[in-house]
Amino acid sequence: MVDIKLILLIFFSSIVGIALAQDKSSADSLLNDLELEEPKQELLPDRIFITQKLFWGKKGLLRVTGIAPLTAENRETEMKIRRTMLKLHQVGGFVTLAGMIAQGFVGAQLYNHPSAQLRDRHENLASFINISYTTTALLSFTAPPPLVNRKGMSSIKIHKGLAMVHLTGMIVTNILASQIYSHPELKPYHRAAAYTTFAAFATAMIVIKF
Repeated sequence: MVDIKLILLIFFSSIVGIALAQDKSSADSLLNDLELEEPKQELLPDRIFITQKLFWGKKGLLRVTGIAPLTAENRETEMKIRRTMLKLHQVGGFVTLAGMIAQGFVGAQLYNHPSAQLRDRHENLASFINISYTTTALLSFTAPPPLVNRKGMSSIKIHKGLAMVHLTGMIVTNILASQIYSHPELKPYHRAAAYTTFAAFATAMIVIKF
């Protein structure tokens, strides 16, 4: 004879088991939905310099070689590297600015009283400034990118905008300098480019410092 109590026990046990399984499935589904909805923190900002992307981008040289994998822990270390490089960038800026000031005095003397000695001094200062300027620029352009891009106007954005001006000025100044001996009529343009470069560079330094 079939035990009715046993059948009822098995039946209700099965119902409870199915219900619990459905509840677990629903709970897992809810947790999955919550995980999908939770915003994922990006490790790199939306926009970075092409030079930064070359080294520090998702497929940058330091990433694909395994030297600096893109992880949250490594990004913390990269922020320390970034701070150090930007401090050196600032020091290099002041050194370059001092060289530009000295070059301005020598250049003015050379324009008024041309001589081989002043010309050599002018060229030596120009070489020093080019090396200092390039080193200073590379410290900024190759530093690890920030965690986020700042929105709106800021001293950093003004500094970067002025950087494009004095970078262009440096290129033009050097090109004109290489043409002056064969084309003396270019001297006023060379001088104007040099003064424009100095003004933009000095303003960029003041903006970021103060």
